[in-house]
Amino acid sequence: MRMLHLGLRVTDLGRSLAFYTALGYIEIGSVPETEFGSLTMLRLPDDPFVSLELVHDPARPVEDTSAVNHLVVQVDDLDAAIADLAVKGVVAEPPADQGSGLRTSWLNDPDGYRIELVQWPPGHPAGMTEADFV
Repeated sequence: MRMLHLGLRVTDLGRSLAFYTALGYIEIGSVPETEFGSLTMLRLPDDPFVSLELVHDPARPVEDTSAVNHLVVQVDDLDAAIADLAVKGVVAEPPADQGSGLRTSWLNDPDGYRIELVQWPPGHPAGMTEADFV
């Protein structure tokens, strides 16, 4: 078993697509009419699969994002990612060093969802493992 993707309800699909493509996501397809609304499938450039689905129904705007604490996106170079986002009009918080070479930054999407950008220390696996908790 593995997690495939997360579906996020968004208020304004165009605004959210502009934000997530500025963040680096690539739109790979959509399903125009479902019981949830339209579904837009996104993946990151180095991922082979969809990792984020934007769910949009104009009759159901996002009113509360508190059920989702945050999303996490790995970047190779945090300073370059923050600079690239700034050029695209997306403001991220200044980077914070978390110790042992781990660096993070935070930003909000147009609906208020929190996103953490993570730069792993050199030699760290692409994601968290049991070794991170020993």
